[in-house]
Amino acid sequence: MAAALFGGFSGQAFSPAGDKGRFVLPPLFRSAVKESSDGRVLCLDKHPRFTCLVGFGLSRMTELDAQLDREEDRAGPDFDRDTRAAQLFGFARVPFDDSGRFVLPDHLRMLGNIDSAMFFQGGGRSFTIWNPAELMQMDDNWAAAKAACAQFLAEGKAK
Repeated sequence: MAAALFGGFSGQAFSPAGDKGRFVLPPLFRSAVKESSDGRVLCLDKHPRFTCLVGFGLSRMTELDAQLDREEDRAGPDFDRDTRAAQLFGFARVPFDDSGRFVLPDHLRMLGNIDSAMFFQGGGRSFTIWNPAELMQMDDNWAAAKAACAQFLAEGKAK
């Protein structure tokens, strides 16, 4: 199974909105998603704390099951497993073509405040997708990501 070889998501990338409002999953992330999904399925959801999206492959479902069990064990009898399961497994499965093009569902566009561009930031088992303006509002813990995003924006304007 290809998912066993999955090494995680790292690096940064950028995608302006293209024709028909589609975005492109950049090659670095595309190959990692294919590895972790055994195909062309990008899992997307609203990040639980930040105004951005989180992306990952289908292989993460096993990890989410284990997380749900751990949270239930820690919380005890008052744990609402159904609600927490809906939160963890409510992600969208977004197909992409061989070139990485995909259509971002409107509800995710709204939740992530995604407009005309996406900045991708690797995060190991998942990655975040930012509206550059939202990322620039983050604190200094995000300085490296902000600098990379600013460079991508400058390079895009120079073209």
